[in-house]
Amino acid sequence: MTIPSPQSPQNPAPQNPAPQNPAPQSSGSQSSGSQSAGPQPTGPWSAGPQPAGPRAPRSGGSGGGLARGLQRVTASALGPYQSAVVRIGFAATYLFFLLRELPHRHELYGPDSPWHWDLARQLTEGNRAFSVLMWTDSTVWFEAVYALTLLSAAALMLGWRTRTMSVLFMVGVLSVQNRSIFMGDGGDNVVHLMAIYLVLTRCAQVWSLDARRAARNARRAAEGLPPLRDIVGPVLWAPLGYVLVTATALGGLGGTWWLPALLWILWLSAAVWWVVDRYAPRSEFRTLLDVLANLAHNATLAVIMAEVCLIYATAGWYKIQGSRWQDGTALYYPLNLDYFTPWPALSDILGASGLMVMVLTYGTVIVQVAFPFTLFNRRVKNVLLVVMICEHAGIALLLGLPFFSMAMIAADAVFLPTAFLVWLGTRATLGRRRLLSRLPGRSRTPGKPGAPTRADGPDGPDGRSADGPTRDGHGGTEEPRLQGGGGGHTLVG
Repeated sequence: MTIPSPQSPQNPAPQNPAPQNPAPQSSGSQSSGSQSAGPQPTGPWSAGPQPAGPRAPRSGGSGGGLARGLQRVTASALGPYQSAVVRIGFAATYLFFLLRELPHRHELYGPDSPWHWDLARQLTEGNRAFSVLMWTDSTVWFEAVYALTLLSAAALMLGWRTRTMSVLFMVGVLSVQNRSIFMGDGGDNVVHLMAIYLVLTRCAQVWSLDARRAARNARRAAEGLPPLRDIVGPVLWAPLGYVLVTATALGGLGGTWWLPALLWILWLSAAVWWVVDRYAPRSEFRTLLDVLANLAHNATLAVIMAEVCLIYATAGWYKIQGSRWQDGTALYYPLNLDYFTPWPALSDILGASGLMVMVLTYGTVIVQVAFPFTLFNRRVKNVLLVVMICEHAGIALLLGLPFFSMAMIAADAVFLPTAFLVWLGTRATLGRRRLLSRLPGRSRTPGKPGAPTRADGPDGPDGRSADGPTRDGHGGTEEPRLQGGGGGHTLVG
């Protein structure tokens, strides 16, 4: 029993003397919606939502703030649009890189590489790196791994079976890069790290084929119909499990303990998630799995943000120590190297201006050093984000490093504001519909020129209205907030 506030003697009754429903709440419920139906206190204690239970702490106290913060990080996967952009960006970066190097794959990572298979095996045994290309020096095996990495990158970019494809993408990236580690640059290191992080995120909540499938199942559930039968998931799970068991038995997963442990946890938890989702979708254990997945996603998203800040901070402070960066001439030298001049005429024009070289040199250092400190000011952070994205676009154009720039832009996207990403997604959706409406043979809805008819009703297969923004109330492409989170990638599903 709580003591009534001295400022409100007119309501001396105890607040919420006993909970009416002792059953625990699901992770998707909000604490503000679980207030007791009894009399509510007045005075300074009445501001803000009161949690259910016999005690009602002050809403502005540390206990109430901690409870709200814990509720937020466990009840939902934060940053759905940012994590989707990171997924699309890094998958597209490595997909385009593999496609560009397709004619030279044997010389870079295959049997014709100067860093031949025996040297690579000795190195991986020494540094305990993971690479399935070290299982055998067969050309057929190399082609299969390269093709599987290509396909997994494309599927991850589209958000198809993201739970499985993110793991295959991580295995492909680690295998190819660890086969010839001297072929990479800073952008490859970023892709290397992000491929591991994406496995732990729910990066397919929006802008993915998984989200479309979840929206279809949500509509079927609203109509009282059972969800669509999932056959692809078990078909993918069984052979991958056989490969995992065989590789573990033969010691082919590398010397580091964390990677085999992670693969086994993901594989076993996928089976647990599928069984619980099929036979007990409303159980408390299903809610627990959702809470664990949200915690893993939110923690990994925080690690990604810290990683980006660390990259820029270390790069900026190391530049400060260089004499060429101190005198403002550092940019001049790469602009005059043949290896970094895909457009010699453009590089000559820029390098001929001493003022422009000095401004860009000092500006690069200032932006990289200052960016981690601007996260406390949204407006300044957004301005520096635009500057950094333009900087990386300039590096891709002037220095001929497109994949490094794509990787860094994809990493920067984790800080983009949600309102901008929602607006961008809406514009892309409208552009796609206008493009499809102009294709020959597309029927049009009477009275709405340019709007194609849909076989599944007024809403498209992705759950969005054909006339405007989505039905989530925010103008985005958010999937329905079900208990299980829909088709988003999870640690345990």
